[in-house]
Parts: sequence; C-alpha cells; structure tokens
Amino acid sequence: MTANVAGYLLQMLASRWLGVTGYSEFASLLAVQLLCAVPALALQNVVARELVRGSSVAALRGLQWRCAVIVAVAAAVLVPVVTAVLNVGVLAGAAALGAAPALVLLSGEQGILQGSRRFRALAVVLGAAGVARVVPALVVLAAGGGTAPALCAAAAGIVVAAAFARSTAGSPPVRTRPAVAPATERSPDVTSEGAGAEGPMPGFTAQGVRSVGVLPVLRAAQVQAALMALSSADLIVARIVLAEADASRYALGAIAAKIAFWLPQAVGVVLYPRMAQPTHSARAIRDALAVLSGIGIVAVSGAALAAPLAPLFAGQDYAPIQGLLWLFALQGAVLAVLQGALLSAIAVDRTALAAVTWLGLLVEVVLMACFARSVPTLITTAVCVAAATTTLVAVIVLRTADRSGTAGPPGASS
Repeated sequence: MTANVAGYLLQMLASRWLGVTGYSEFASLLAVQLLCAVPALALQNVVARELVRGSSVAALRGLQWRCAVIVAVAAAVLVPVVTAVLNVGVLAGAAALGAAPALVLLSGEQGILQGSRRFRALAVVLGAAGVARVVPALVVLAAGGGTAPALCAAAAGIVVAAAFARSTAGSPPVRTRPAVAPATERSPDVTSEGAGAEGPMPGFTAQGVRSVGVLPVLRAAQVQAALMALSSADLIVARIVLAEADASRYALGAIAAKIAFWLPQAVGVVLYPRMAQPTHSARAIRDALAVLSGIGIVAVSGAALAAPLAPLFAGQDYAPIQGLLWLFALQGAVLAVLQGALLSAIAVDRTALAAVTWLGLLVEVVLMACFARSVPTLITTAVCVAAATTTLVAVIVLRTADRSGTAGPPGASS
C-alpha cells in the first residue's frame, strides 16, 4: 500500500506541476517504464517458484545478474525507438528505459524473499522501493524540473532500492548435504516438509538441486509482457490518437485504473508460493480469483463515489473525466483478476495461456486505432476487451486447475 500510494502521489502531483499540456509525456514514459518492468516481474515470479522447488539462492542471484545484463542491452537499443514513436526527448526516454536493469536486480531479491515466505521483510522492501523511486522525482518536479530530470531521479532511487533489497534478503543460512552424499541425491531440505506442502523451510535453501536458466524467465516474461501491454497500451495509443489535452486527461483517469489494478497486488504475492505447489495450486487459484473479484467491486464503487473530488486534487482542467472514473477503475479491477489468473499459469509453468492475452491486446489496439477518437470511446473499448480477455483466461485456468488437482501432481511443464 505504501508503494502504491507513493506511485499515485507522483502521478497526481506531476499532473498539477507539469500541467495539462506537459503531463502526457511524463505519463506515457511511465507507461513505457512499466513495460520495461516486465522482465523484472517475470524474474521475481521465476525466482520465487524455483526457490519453492529447491534451487539455491546463489544460483538464483546468478540468474538475476544475467537477466540484468540482457535487459540493459535491450533498453539501450530501444531508446531511439521510444523517443521517435512517442515524440519525447532522448534524455527522458533514456531515463525511463535506464531504470530497467536496476528493476531486474530489485525484483530478483524480492523473489527470494517471496519464495522463502519472508513476507514481513518483503513488505519493508516493497514499501521502501516505492518511496525511494517517488521521493527524488517529486523533489525534482517541485523544484521546477521537467520530465527528464524527474525520471533520472526516479532511476537513481531504484538503484538505491535494489541495494537495500540485497542487504535485506542477505545470505540465508544453508543446510549442506553430508560429504558422502551422491551428487544426484536430493538435499535433506527438499522433503515432503520442504518442497512439498510448505516449500523450502524459511531461511534455508537447497544446494545443487535445481539449476535455472534464462529460458524460464523468458517464458514468464512473455506472460507478464502480455498483461502489462494490455494494461498500458491504451495510454500509449491515447498519446497518438487524442489531442494533447485529452491525452493528459486520459492519463489522469488511468490513475484510477492503476489504483484498482495494483491495490490487491498482495493477494497474488502471498498466494503465489502455494500456486507453485501441485497439492495446493487449485485451491490457491480459486481463492485468489475470488478475493481479487471482491476487491475489484469495492474499488469500482469507491471510484464512483469519489469522482466529484477528482478536480479538487488534479485541477479543473480534468473535470470532464470525473464521470468516467468508475470506468477506469473497472478496467483496472478486471485486469487485476487477469493478473491473478496469469500468475497461476506462471506458477505451474503453463505459459502458453498468454496467447489469449496477446490476442486481446491486438484486438484492443486495432479497435482503438480505427475507431477511438475521444476519451469515452477509448476507455469503453479498453474495458470491453479487458473483460472478454479476463473471462476467457479465468475459465481456462480454473478448468485446468481442477483437472490437474484431480489427476494429481503434474509432470513436465506444458
């Protein structure tokens, strides 16, 4: 909640300080930065899953450094593309993309805390990372700095947060196998008590049981990419098809969507290790989707009731969208349910399901590019596509989980 509130505060204050004509650039680059966080989110999920299954912390940290290098190279290549497509400054584009490698390292440490179920420490890291990212950017904006300096300050804060996460995760104590144990023998830590019902014992890791390459991260990344693209594509399209003022208003309305989307994030964080365990996966998935749906209903109702207050916080330039805030919140709430369903797919390494989300993204972009020329049309299109995609994915996930639970623990990943 601390991290989320900090993020919303950044967007609200930026909308006032940059004005209705300047906020669109800032918001679109934040959307790009969110897309750049895809490899980081994927890595966190893979690290948590593989820690539950018995991989060593040392091996997983090696994986996160390899992923950080790959992401750094990709970010450097994408800087000129982003600056040209969004018509933004080179420094601003580089600052938005330059944070990606640090996000990877930060998320890798969060995955270690999540997989070992050290949720109190994980909560501290998540909150501290949100504050470290936002406070420097707010200081720069308050001092009159523009988009590029603010994003540079945010990137520096993420680097500090990654160092803090590494210090917090530390090097958990390790139970070593006897010297006479064969190389292929399972570690004593990976027993029915460890990797079975409850995962590795908190604070311990299994040595030499599993090695993890980059490929599982790439599979998880394409799932996360589909979700993040579907949740951010409307902001990028708005920058292209709407007038500058309307694009800024749409970006402000999208804050309600982000609130509803990220508000229940802790549900997936806490239940994910159980999703990765065959004996508990089906129940954990059903619990997650039910809780996410309930929180979504509350979020949409809250947005509808609080809508008249929006111009007081953001300024009268944004008054035209206050009646649409519940629609933005509905989009975020639906996508939060989709996120829960896709997390369950990553947990059991059945990532082919992301194809449905990619198809939804294609349909959304085509419809918006061809027909959406106003804020109401754009958000209505986004809500309808998100609802259809989420319904289809949730049905598939629930049916697959029920079949897997009946058949017993799955074998190889599919």
